[in-house]
Amino acid sequence: MIVNIKQLLQDRTFLILLFIVNLAGTIYGYIWYESQLSVTPTKFLLFVPDSPTASLFFTVFLAFYIFGRHVPYIESLAMVTLFKYGTWAVVMNVLLWLIDGTLSWQGYMLIASHGAMAIQGLLYAPFYRIKMRHLVIASIWTLHNDVIDYVFEMMPHYGSLNMYMDQIGYFTFWLSITAIGLTYFLSVRKNTSLNY
Repeated sequence: MIVNIKQLLQDRTFLILLFIVNLAGTIYGYIWYESQLSVTPTKFLLFVPDSPTASLFFTVFLAFYIFGRHVPYIESLAMVTLFKYGTWAVVMNVLLWLIDGTLSWQGYMLIASHGAMAIQGLLYAPFYRIKMRHLVIASIWTLHNDVIDYVFEMMPHYGSLNMYMDQIGYFTFWLSITAIGLTYFLSVRKNTSLNY
C-alpha cells in the first residue's frame, strides 16, 4: 500500500493533474483576495495573499518535478507555507463556525481545499531536496510574513474573528514554528543524513 502511494505521487499523469488543480486553486485564491489587495499598501502586496502564494510555491515545485528537476528553496517555501496556511484556514473556519453557529458553503470549501493543501505538502516531504540553508530562507519568509500580518495588521479579514486578532496572531506564530519544525524533521534531517 505504501509503495502504491509512493508510485502514485510520482506518476506523471497524477503530477500533471495535481499541477492543474493547484494552478486553478492559486488563481482562484488571488481572486478571493482581490478586495483586500485593492486597499493594501503597495509595499505589503507580496505578503497579503498567504494561501495562494503557498499553493503557487507548490505549483512551481510540481512544474519542475514533472521534468525531474528540483528547486529546494521553492520546495522549502512550499512545505512550510502549505502546512501553515492550510492548517490555519481550517482552524479559522472551524472557529468561525463555533462563534457564529453557521458557516457558508465557501467556508466548507475552504476547509476541504486548505486541508488538502496541508496534506499534499507533507506527502511530498520524502521527495524534496531541502537542506538547512533552504529552510532558513523559508523560515525568514514565514516569520516575516507573521510580522507583516499581525504587527502591521495586514492579516486576512475573517468577519467576527477580527476581534480575536491578538490571540490569532499568537497562534499563527506557533503554527509557523510547527511548520518549520515539521519541515526540518520530515525533510531536512533526512537529506542531511544522506550526506554522511
